[in-house]
Amino acid sequence: MLHTDIPTRSEIQALAAVTDDVCVSIYTPTEDDVADPEQSRIAFRNQARDALTHVSGPADNELEQAFDDLLEDDDFWRFQSRTLVVLATPTRLRTFRLPNRLGAAVAVGDRFLIKPLLRAITFPQTAFILALSEGAVRLIEMTADSAAHEVRVPGLPTSAADYANKASLSDRAPKRRIQGGEGRKLRVRQYARAIDQELRAVLAGRDVPMILAAAEPTDSLFRAENSYHALLDESISGNPETLTDDELGTRAREILDRHYESEIRDFAALFDARRSESRALTDTADIARAATFGQIDTVLVDVDAAIPGTLAPEDGAITREADPGTETPGILDEIARRVLLHGGKVFAVRADDMPETTTAAAILRYAA
Repeated sequence: MLHTDIPTRSEIQALAAVTDDVCVSIYTPTEDDVADPEQSRIAFRNQARDALTHVSGPADNELEQAFDDLLEDDDFWRFQSRTLVVLATPTRLRTFRLPNRLGAAVAVGDRFLIKPLLRAITFPQTAFILALSEGAVRLIEMTADSAAHEVRVPGLPTSAADYANKASLSDRAPKRRIQGGEGRKLRVRQYARAIDQELRAVLAGRDVPMILAAAEPTDSLFRAENSYHALLDESISGNPETLTDDELGTRAREILDRHYESEIRDFAALFDARRSESRALTDTADIARAATFGQIDTVLVDVDAAIPGTLAPEDGAITREADPGTETPGILDEIARRVLLHGGKVFAVRADDMPETTTAAAILRYAA
């Protein structure tokens, strides 16, 4: 089973705002199910040593101690996902365990390398499944290609009839009360509202997609009460009581894939439409300038591409640099950072998902 700590968009935005004399970013590919975690720990140790060769003074000692403390934590290394991300300054160290397979990277600079981290929220390989029927409800979590498993939610009603304090929803209602089909819908709606309220404690602050598995009219009744922003439009149809957690996970993964494919198609279509309005950019220098002035609504960046260099703080002018031995947050990463800090959306995608053969594509908030 994978153990994940996926940052929310607000957490990544906060990380993008961090600046310090020394910011170290380490991305370590990890094995998702190994009895001996030493291979991943050794790889991280070597990356940490590499990073420390680029640090001097008191910061060197502080970071070395923080990395050593992490390396000595046996329980931490026993539970990993597919990529470990360690972001450290001399005063604080943060870790994330991602289900996405990302390449190894070490960066030392005055800010964190965040572009690869954006991949985890662009296409998170995890989702919740709400398996809902009149007779039962359960919340299931799926992560990458690991087995789906039920998540305990304290206070979750056991059934619509139980929530209504009735032996059956078919029980007759007292006189002057709504009866028949309308009465049944009313009770299911109340049941759905109670479920939504209990889920808030589990889903608060999360950006993970949720997929509903339900038959009609329960599906529509829950959607009318749902308050979770990441509930997908497509559902798993039919009675989920007849499906195992793994079967629901398999069907949910197909929905998740279609959802991500749809997002890429929607961006490409909007990009083409905005091009005729002078609101679409593919030139890196133009995108850097627009990012600096807060003009970008949405930008796609190639998660695997790296362009060494910096952006001028006042106008975003690019200064290209030779490829350093240890990576520093480069031009694409700084573009992503500035878009985030101005409240824009950033999607880290593979080259095949870009609308053109380019390392970045942006849609502007208004015509340049």
